[in-house]
Amino acid sequence: MNNVSTISLFFLSGLNEISRNHRSALFFLSLMCYCLTVLVNVALILIIILDNQLHEPMYILLCAFCINALYGTAGFYPKFLWDLLSPVHVISYSGFLQAQVLYSFACSDLSILALMAYDRYLAICRPLKYHSVMSVQSAIKLPCFFWLTSFFIVAVNIFLSSRLRLCSPYINRLFCVNWIIVSLACFPRGTFINGIVANITIIIYIFHSVFIVWSYMYIIKRCIKSIENRAKFMQTCVPHLIALVTFFLTILIEIVNDRLGSKDLPQTLKNFIAVEVLVIPPLMNPLIYGFKLTKVKKRIIEFVTLKIK
Repeated sequence: MNNVSTISLFFLSGLNEISRNHRSALFFLSLMCYCLTVLVNVALILIIILDNQLHEPMYILLCAFCINALYGTAGFYPKFLWDLLSPVHVISYSGFLQAQVLYSFACSDLSILALMAYDRYLAICRPLKYHSVMSVQSAIKLPCFFWLTSFFIVAVNIFLSSRLRLCSPYINRLFCVNWIIVSLACFPRGTFINGIVANITIIIYIFHSVFIVWSYMYIIKRCIKSIENRAKFMQTCVPHLIALVTFFLTILIEIVNDRLGSKDLPQTLKNFIAVEVLVIPPLMNPLIYGFKLTKVKKRIIEFVTLKIK
């Protein structure tokens, strides 16, 4: 019991097998990746905000998507970069806040992707109802609502974990992972409620995934019958599908690694699996949307041309 009460720090051991020279190289690579992620997301956000022609639901949802990416990466990169330069990798008991940010980022991402799928479903399958259902105001309010909902759901999970009595402060990860913290509990029976709430959370977001699949099934079915809809699908839906596939693959690999991960896997591979959802989608999504969406690409070309002149 006394050991439990004295735990004030978590020790992160994800970087222990990486040499100091490799850490320096990884630091500059990670810093460059973070700067590029911030640059492309902020650029896309500003393009959408400053151009009145892009004040449409689809682009407002894309703007919310990029803002959420900045939120999630801010919860990971600064601490990770600090750890690469530090000989001791610790995080205070308030590291639960980091878990709160990272989990709410992932949940909000899925919610915004579901809204994007619904927006495309209305635009292609129910065009007459589109403007009455998906207005600019709705496109602003709905992401805010789902972000707050995701934040609350994750906060309940984190709160339950923070009440557990832990017997070890060692986390074999690069950052705080809620389920790893739960596994450190002294009394496994005390984690029963954590398991129930965690499973309910997973079910909620599985429904999000099912809704996304359902939406795109109808969209694809509708597009097969119409050349006009097929062109609209290729222009506006393909970036969404690429973002979806990237997100689902990274999240699925991370969940499998968290719950069923083998202890025989090299630490470097475990680290890559852990951070890919925080590195790949936030960096790739703005680039995909920027190059594929005609209106956004046009604004980028106009801006670059103006700067050259």
